[in-house]
Amino acid sequence: MATKKLGSRLETEIERCRSECQWEKIPELVKQLSVKLIANDDMAELLLGECKLEQHLKENPIKQGTSSPGPRAKLTEVRKHLTAALDRGNLKPEFLQEASLIMAKLNYVESDYKEAQAIYSRVALDEMQLVAVPVYRLRMIAEAYATKGLCLENLTTLSPVNSLHGDCEQEIITCYEKCGDIALLYLQEMERAMNVGLQNRSPKPGPTSQEQELGFFLETGLQRAHVLCFKNGNLTKGVGRFREILRAVETRTTQNLRMTIARQLAEILLRGMCEQSYWSPLEDPPQQSPLDDPLHQGLSAKNYALSRRPKVYTGENVFCPQENTEEALLLLLISESMANRDAVLSRIPEHKHDRIISLQSASIVYDLLTIALGRRGQYEMLSECLERAMKFAFEEFHLWYQFALSLMAAGKSARAVKVLKECIRLKPEEPTIPLLAAKLCIGPLHWLEEGQRFAQMVVESGDRSSEFKAKGYLALGLAYSLQATDASLRGIQENLQKKALGAFQRAHSLSPTDHLAAFYLALQLAISRQIPEALGYVRQALQLQGDDSNSLHLLALLLSAQKHYHDALNIIDMALSEYPENFILLFTKVKLESICRGPDDALLSCKNMLQIWKSCYNLTNPSDSGRGSSLLDRAFADRRQLNNITLPDFSDPDTGSVHATSIAASRVEQALSEVASSLQSSAPKQGPLHPWMTLAQIWLHAAEVYLGIGKPAEATACIQEAANLFPMSHNVLFMRGQVAELRGNVDEAKRWYEEALSISPTHVKSMQRLGLILHQLGRYSLAEKILRDAVQVNSTAHEVWNSLGEVLQAQGNDDAAAECFLTALELEASSPIVPFTIIPRVL
Repeated sequence: MATKKLGSRLETEIERCRSECQWEKIPELVKQLSVKLIANDDMAELLLGECKLEQHLKENPIKQGTSSPGPRAKLTEVRKHLTAALDRGNLKPEFLQEASLIMAKLNYVESDYKEAQAIYSRVALDEMQLVAVPVYRLRMIAEAYATKGLCLENLTTLSPVNSLHGDCEQEIITCYEKCGDIALLYLQEMERAMNVGLQNRSPKPGPTSQEQELGFFLETGLQRAHVLCFKNGNLTKGVGRFREILRAVETRTTQNLRMTIARQLAEILLRGMCEQSYWSPLEDPPQQSPLDDPLHQGLSAKNYALSRRPKVYTGENVFCPQENTEEALLLLLISESMANRDAVLSRIPEHKHDRIISLQSASIVYDLLTIALGRRGQYEMLSECLERAMKFAFEEFHLWYQFALSLMAAGKSARAVKVLKECIRLKPEEPTIPLLAAKLCIGPLHWLEEGQRFAQMVVESGDRSSEFKAKGYLALGLAYSLQATDASLRGIQENLQKKALGAFQRAHSLSPTDHLAAFYLALQLAISRQIPEALGYVRQALQLQGDDSNSLHLLALLLSAQKHYHDALNIIDMALSEYPENFILLFTKVKLESICRGPDDALLSCKNMLQIWKSCYNLTNPSDSGRGSSLLDRAFADRRQLNNITLPDFSDPDTGSVHATSIAASRVEQALSEVASSLQSSAPKQGPLHPWMTLAQIWLHAAEVYLGIGKPAEATACIQEAANLFPMSHNVLFMRGQVAELRGNVDEAKRWYEEALSISPTHVKSMQRLGLILHQLGRYSLAEKILRDAVQVNSTAHEVWNSLGEVLQAQGNDDAAAECFLTALELEASSPIVPFTIIPRVL
């Protein structure tokens, strides 16, 4: 009785060691086998042969396409053990089958593929049971299928005459598919058995489940089937095989494999499959697909059955992707989660190889995520994903650079500049990086001094980046030009304008074929009121890029500065035929039409702008508020999320500038407008502010046209529409003052202008009108002070010079007044219909 119990315990322990691949324990357990057990010697031979073969493969691993290296002496011992067990025939039938499978595996290791194939034919591999068998036998059967597939592949390679034909090719793929299915089943059962064992007994020393390895044969079976499908042009079947593996219940051993397969499938979905050829994972694959080679059509269905299959994830309300990008994104997010979880972050030399592999794997996932999310414009989500990658990114330029670009695309400009600084540290010789940083600083951030420093880096770099020096000078010129607009002292303005002009000239000389260099040189000359020279360069820019909207706009403004208003309007109409939704051009058109065609045409253009605005943002028409012009169709504030489309920032429509004081005023008026709107219980504006600012400007332009023809009631209605959007805007308050002046309410007009200046102290038009009102009220000293401040802000505003002359004349200072009048005449002769600075200055 004791002997039976001992034998039973030994057999259970042997089964466990074989299942867990603890081959080093087998020889000791074989010695403990009772001499009374039947077929004891044959069983010992079988076990010793198996453990010596597995130890040999562990010490001398096989690689795809090669036989096992290392000494053959141990393989000879393995053959002796297995031959002895098979020749005597005392083993039970199931153990004889096991011995035959091990012998076939030995033949494959020794490159005797024909003999291995013959053994598989004799043992009837397809008839071997998968139900109610020890866990280790599942592994043996799975490895047998993999070995059979490898033998068939090698035999066809060695015999070119019998090259792969349809049946043989399908048989090989089927072998690998069976191996993969049974391998997944084995791993699931193995993990379940180990979990049960840990619950029922105290842990024993030995390998843990995390240390389990797939081994060459199981890994080949899991990965080779889809490789052959893709190689043979059967993409549909390959994708189906990927999905089958991924739907199987995960084990700790297959985690790395699943991450690899998920990444590979995502890459195929992104690069090799369109929406029309996609099918859902829960649907049957199409019998015919444009993805597949015509010779392999109809081979997507599974042509085998197993008595037992691996468990798959099931349940109610399981998410199922409906298109290729959605499935790819799901796979990549899973892969990213696994890559972050298994990241090797240790910097000690022993972990260097593992750290490099971990980084490469994660980088591939993040590159694919960039493709998938970039297609959908989901840059916010992409930047969040890449931020999680920063723990990999120590001294890794690629990930830092991708992170910076994603932040730029997501509109997080300030953070992008900080990340670009790190990229510059990692690659100081790369001129593209400081150029990108300069673009952000000059554009959305308006950090002009910082942008100037980045541009200077490009200009001062070595010969390796000489091709970028033109762009560097262009960025430097823009920084100087915008700083000149910001400067409050005339001397500083002139000095910065001179520097800007020199930088643009240098950029144009380095890159005479760059239309932007010629355009910005023309624009800077125009701002400096050198109109003939500016016309020459803008024509050069149009010869290089004939459809550039900014160049056409500048040409129209230069013609208007020469008082050729009809020619300017023709240029604007031509530009709008190419860019019908460009609001900067449309605003200029309204001004020109007021002069050339009369107010009716200008009002019709305003109505057309409202229609364009609504169509751009797909807005609906809620209930009418009952206020506004009878001539214009009204644009109503649908507060839904708007598309993020680039629009002009008309924070100061009189100068067109977007300088520091204008930005500050814009922020103040935004905050005050939000407070006022909340007090009026109006719905808050959602989405980007630029569309709402543009809508407000449309109404203000219409109001200005009505004021020009002496219709204060209609102008008031239009101003009210703008006030509904931005009640505390200095532009709205200024226009209210204009209406009050038209009605003869001087005190009310004065109050509106003072309120506008309290929000935007550098609003030149408000300063000019307030100065004139103070002049009318006899307060000459204060009027002179305000007008001189206005001249400091914008020295090219001829209306301000003329008003200052009137004030000085009233004070009896005729010489100074005459000088002001002459300056006003000179400036008016070269003054465009709208300021040149209304044209965006961005890199």
